[in-house]
Amino acid sequence: MNVLPQNERPLDGLTVVDFSQFLSGPLCGLKLADLGARVIKVERPGVGDLCRNLYLSPTDIDGDNSLFHAINRNKESITADLRNPDDRAALVELIKSADVMIQNFRPGVIERQGFSYEDVAAINPRIVYGSISGYGEEGPWKDLPGQDLLAQARSGLLWLTGNADHAPMPMGLAVADMLAGGALAQGILAALVGRGIHGRGALVQTSLLEAMIDFQFEVLSTHLNDGHRLPERSAVNGAHAYLGAPYGVYETQDGFLALAMSPSLKTLADLLGVAGLEPYYDNPTAMMKQRDAIKTAFAKQLKSRTTQDWLSVLQPADIWCAEVLDWQQLRASDAYKRLDLEQTIRRKGGVQLDTLRAPIRINGLTLKSERAAPELGQDTDAVLAPFQPRQDY
Repeated sequence: MNVLPQNERPLDGLTVVDFSQFLSGPLCGLKLADLGARVIKVERPGVGDLCRNLYLSPTDIDGDNSLFHAINRNKESITADLRNPDDRAALVELIKSADVMIQNFRPGVIERQGFSYEDVAAINPRIVYGSISGYGEEGPWKDLPGQDLLAQARSGLLWLTGNADHAPMPMGLAVADMLAGGALAQGILAALVGRGIHGRGALVQTSLLEAMIDFQFEVLSTHLNDGHRLPERSAVNGAHAYLGAPYGVYETQDGFLALAMSPSLKTLADLLGVAGLEPYYDNPTAMMKQRDAIKTAFAKQLKSRTTQDWLSVLQPADIWCAEVLDWQQLRASDAYKRLDLEQTIRRKGGVQLDTLRAPIRINGLTLKSERAAPELGQDTDAVLAPFQPRQDY
């Protein structure tokens, strides 16, 4: 696919000053950068964003880990010591010219530095100020670490996921950070549209916990209107606590098959060649009340043939099902290749990293960019020079 030029991206000309670190705030900045914004990371001299050294694997690329590269590509970096009056003065001037500011410190930290929303709005009343916390700015959890796994645990998601007899199951990625970053980007974009209508800036806030609760809005809405009863996880092939058989993932002769919806229990049993479920055919509640018995029967039969064999039987009958792919199988698929999801980013012309593009297209064009994550402070002089006091000799 072709790439949308920078000057045609919807946020071209927009400046974002990003004080955030680790994952949630920088993810928000990445979304804005891909859409064309100029995103300037503000980092501590000599240390920088702690994510630079937060290793997911031993993979080190030009002094920074792969996670930092993936989440901070297409940005600039400046260093500033907030205790240094000259650095603070330069930051104030930079903020005067900015459209957006992002921060994700614990409540009270940025305020003590003199860059709260009230402080920044006094400098630039039109600014859109985006803030992510762990659990909100008030309440007994506000000072607890806003870390992804801990937010998943407190949100109920771990308890909701997995089989009935299994321990609570976290998701295999930093879903709280990513969802909070996406939510903040959405709020910032809405506030920018609002500013274009009424001319006012805004404070946009979210938290890891709010993002995780919103992620569960479907099942929590059921809970709130169902006598506050807790759902019961399936003991067999658990996938969704509120959905009945056959919903789940089943082992086949050579892999795994995901089964979602079926026109009827009889239809699916006939297609799979499963006998013994006839007493449940005319019982509209059996798919839930007899969920484990039905799933057990299906699971035994599905092991007898390959995944592709079952797909050739089930898909023509409009049974909602899919093969379970690993990353290598996914990347080999024609569907993945046609979406042109991968890109190579480059630092210093020689160092390169393979990563993914933004997940949206505009006017049929992708939002790729070859610009890598910045070295610590590489853009300090270029960015801050216009805001430094002139030296008259």
